[in-house]
Amino acid sequence: MKYTTNSQSYDMAGLYTLSLRMVIGWTYFSAFWRRLILENKLIPDEKGYIGEKFNHFLPNALGIKPIIEYLVTHPDALQRSMMAFTIIEAIVGLFIILGLFTRLMSIGIFSLALGILLGSGWLGTTCLDEWQIGVLGVAGGFVLFLTGSGSYSLDDYFIKKNKKFTQKRWFQWLGSGILPIDKPKVFVLTGSLLIFGLTLYTNQYFHGGVWGTLYNKSVKPKLEISNISHNSSGLKFEVYRTEGADVYGSFLIGIHILDKNGNILKEIDHKELAGFSKENIKNHYIAKVTPGKHSLIIPLGAKADLNIGTNDILRKEAVHTLKLIDISGIEWTETIK
Repeated sequence: MKYTTNSQSYDMAGLYTLSLRMVIGWTYFSAFWRRLILENKLIPDEKGYIGEKFNHFLPNALGIKPIIEYLVTHPDALQRSMMAFTIIEAIVGLFIILGLFTRLMSIGIFSLALGILLGSGWLGTTCLDEWQIGVLGVAGGFVLFLTGSGSYSLDDYFIKKNKKFTQKRWFQWLGSGILPIDKPKVFVLTGSLLIFGLTLYTNQYFHGGVWGTLYNKSVKPKLEISNISHNSSGLKFEVYRTEGADVYGSFLIGIHILDKNGNILKEIDHKELAGFSKENIKNHYIAKVTPGKHSLIIPLGAKADLNIGTNDILRKEAVHTLKLIDISGIEWTETIK
């Protein structure tokens, strides 16, 4: 007997995904709730500004790094984008919970989750948190697109009330009811395999989770030193924090200038770094390198040019190596050319 899809089977499928719809809807609506209702996290230069968290995604984002870098170097555009994302998340999340234009909103869920996956899939100190959220959101969005909403949804309410727009073909694509595709098995299998392939690829790219050696870039801080230049009076270099936990800074407690034998020509300790002049720090992004109470604080994704005076170095011709020391004991060195 040949199987044919009908409205009743789609209604039941939509009913069975009710809990998925509500939980996914809240995860996105809650972003709006946290940022504007419980706290206002859309104000630049205030603690908790969501733009700085967005900056944390930058160092190891996949495919969308140029977009992120543009935004974190253009504060006004970043703030507008954060406001737009927050409003979109509120609308998508609320409409998914209510079951209104479910398939259209599921495309929004899919897109937002894909953005999370590509931007921050590498973050997560213990359980690969952001990667899991991203891939499950992508898969969940695809499932909700297939099923639409059944009972306990506004889509179903309008269908039962025989509203004229629910009889239109566009509503079947954007709302709920029978999905107008000729070969549903091929569509579902193709979409599922593509999402599974995306899952395996990003798991390997971000964490080495499919083969080879596992790694987690969120466990310990990493600083990159570049663009070193020096003259008779000063040393200038660029420091960029590319790894480590996004909720915890790198606390720089020492800067050493060494000769080729490793002897210290100049040392800046944690007390001097805590009082490091802001005039000698040129930040590139929203996440800023700043002097803290006991050290120089370098948040994840922060990039800055630092200037150090070298007038007190007697043997300037012996300057060879720059060393940075984190409070954890990690050291980073770069040859001064």
